[in-house]
Formats: sequence, C-alpha cells, structure tokens
Amino acid sequence: MSAFAFRLYSLLMWLGQPLLRRKLARRGRKEPGYLEAIEERFGRYTQPAETASELVWVHAVSLGETRAAAILLKALRAQHPGIRILLTHGTATGRAEGIALLQPGDVQVWQPWDSPDAVARFFDHFKPRLGLLMETEIWPTLVSSAQARGMPLVLVNGRLSEKSLQQALKMSLLSKQAYAALSAVYAQTDDDAQRFRQAGAVVAGVFGNLKFDAAADDAQQEKGKIWRRTLAQPVLMFASSREGEEAMFLKEISAVAQSERGQTAIKTVASELQPDESPENHGGTGSRFKVLLVPRHPQRFNEVEALVQQHGLRVSRRSGWNDAAGGPSASDDAQQADVWLGDSLGEMALYFSMSDVALLGGSFAPLGGQNLIEAAACGCPVVMGPHTFNFTEAAELAVEEGAARRVIDMEQGVRTARKLMDKPEARAAAVAAGLAFADRNRGATAKTVAALRSYLSGATRL
Repeated sequence: MSAFAFRLYSLLMWLGQPLLRRKLARRGRKEPGYLEAIEERFGRYTQPAETASELVWVHAVSLGETRAAAILLKALRAQHPGIRILLTHGTATGRAEGIALLQPGDVQVWQPWDSPDAVARFFDHFKPRLGLLMETEIWPTLVSSAQARGMPLVLVNGRLSEKSLQQALKMSLLSKQAYAALSAVYAQTDDDAQRFRQAGAVVAGVFGNLKFDAAADDAQQEKGKIWRRTLAQPVLMFASSREGEEAMFLKEISAVAQSERGQTAIKTVASELQPDESPENHGGTGSRFKVLLVPRHPQRFNEVEALVQQHGLRVSRRSGWNDAAGGPSASDDAQQADVWLGDSLGEMALYFSMSDVALLGGSFAPLGGQNLIEAAACGCPVVMGPHTFNFTEAAELAVEEGAARRVIDMEQGVRTARKLMDKPEARAAAVAAGLAFADRNRGATAKTVAALRSYLSGATRL
C-alpha cells in the first residue's frame, strides 16, 4: 500500500483513540458490555503473555460472525483436539455470545484498535500462529502487521457486497494491498469471489456459507412447535428487526388491529340480528393472527416496547411467560396483547418454530438484510423487503426455490404474509421448499476445515 497513505491512516487511527473512548462510554450507557476491559482495545491485557506461538486467532466482530465461528470451531476442535483459540470481537453482543465457545486454554479479548501500537502489543502479547477472520473484517494495520510477522491470515466464510467493494475501491491506496496481503480468501459465493478479486485478494476457494451447517436447537424447535399447537391463531413474526423498521411494521399492524376491531363490532351486531350465526362464522380466520416482534439488538428491547405502546398496541414480553405452564397460551397477558416482544437471546429457533411466517429484518430499510437460513431450516417461510445486499445470493436462491418471497415495502410484506397464513397449501409448499433449500446448501464447514488443514498442522497442544 502507498507508504504515505498508510502513514496518514496510522496517524488518524492514533488521533482517533480519544474518540473511541468517548464512543465506548456512550454505548456503554445502553450496553454495559462495552465498558468491560476497555484497555484491551488498546493492546493492554491482564491475561498472561504467551511464551510460544500456540494460539489460533479467530476474529468474529459481531453476533452473526460469532455464530458462524461457533460452527467452524466445533468442526476444527473435532479435527484438531487440544487446539487453543484466541477469540476477538468488536461488539458487546459478539463478545457475550463468544463466551460459550471457550474451552480451557482459550482466550477472549477485544479486537485491538487498528493503530500500530495497539496492534503490535496484541501480536507481541498473544503470539498467534494463524489468524482466521470471519466474513468481512479487513483492517490495514492488522493485515500488514500479520504479513510482516509471517503469520498466515485467512478470510473465512468471506462475503463482500457490491456496496462494500465500491467503498474499498475508493480507498484503493489502502485497501488494495490490505486485501492482497491476506494469505487466502474462502468466499461464500462466486459473486463474492469475483468482488474479492477486484479488491485485490487471492481467492483460494468458494465453499458456500457456514451458516447452512448450523444445527437449529432441537429442544427449542420442539418447544416452539408445541406452543404453536396450543394457539388458536397463526403467528406473524418480524425477525431481527432494525431501528426504523419497527415503526413501519407497527403502522401496518395498527391498521390491521383497527380494522379487526371494526369488523368485530360489525359481526357482533350481525350476530344479534341473526342469533343462529356466531361472529366466528363471518369472514373465516383470514385477518386474525398474533404478532411476534424480535429486535436484532437486545439493547433496544425497552425502546421497542415503548414504540409498540406509542402505537396504541398492547405488548407482552417473552421474558414474562412461564415455560413450564405452556408459554404464551397460558399467559393472560400474552393472550390479551396485540404484540409479543421476543426479548431474549439465543432463542431464534424457538421463535421461528412457533411462527407461521417471518418478515426478514434489515431488508425493509437499506441495511442489507439479515440471515434467512435459520428460518428456512426451522420450516418458517420468509417474506423479505428489497434490501438484501448482505446476503444477495442466499436471498435470490431462496426466492427461486420458493423458500422466500420478495416484496417492495412493508405494506406489501404484511399483506403477503397474511395471504400465506390464510392458505395452508401455499404455506406448506413454502415450508418444504425452505427445508430443502437449507439442506441442499450444506457442506461449507467440511470444505473450510479441509482447506485449513495445512495451516493448522502442528497448531495443537502436545
């Protein structure tokens, strides 16, 4: 990379450290996890320094990458017993999720800020022998420092959107050599591979998406199915919703709720005029359903609850349900609520399994969409908006194979989801297509582990 550009970048990253501390303090007011071990961000550690190059460094910046890392680490440990992992993250949710992946001898710290001093202290302290970057994370100082130390650095489960490629090309004086310094890239799709090559990387394989190999929690799926069978109405889920999207969704749900109440009043009058007909016999089950809203980020649970209430809707939180008593069907609060709020972590398999259709968060605002693979694997049909650039190929394949439906906006999304809930045959076909879609695309983990074998030779404890 240009020596001048790199020196300027390094200076800016050094000058930016006070700004990072302020940002962490601000975020820490909502998410206390950001206040944990702040000095690790700057390469200062309380963990004992490593005396030998044993650790395999795995960087999983956030929640999604950490879940992908979990799939890979399980397979790596099976092939290389005793392997020691240095696990790093950039977000509080990623770090919290990563705790469950640790075994004796492993280490978990924050990703170092990309300044020369912090990165040097990171490498000097932990002496990793191999680095595995999950999906997207390319930082110029980290990459160039790894190359200078002769440490192989591989981008695993790599994805690169067209938007991210264009951003990289605008900063090509820095990015071109950063991508070129990677030892290898294992891309998810052919399109990702082509974009990585344009960015300057060496693509050593196109293996698919590790997330297809995730095994949805069987106990959660069974519980979700049991709960669904006890409910009298279908369930519409908004999965992994993002800021700005809930307002769009709640606007549509409020309109439906008002329409429902108006129809109920009309049916009640009609039933008084014709006593032999009950209100339930007018209009079928068409518009009646329960709403399950699951925000992507846990720090927003309270904010989303307040937003639901601002729309004049009653809310019941999953954390208040008694699982032993039967979940939402046994809760008066849940039965009377207009919206159920999924305020728990690690229960997406439960939520998908109790839902009839799921709207895909991140796709109704220009945020790139969220992963739809788990929904398909749990047999939950997906309706997604126009913005899925972070998962372009998976989204397109899901639509082609009937596992998902694409809509232009939230209004059409809710309407499409309701139609699916009203048509059992169409929904059953979408469920079958989703399960087949998820099953057909498995196998990336085995290919990745095989490709890493040469790098990992001798990387385990004796």
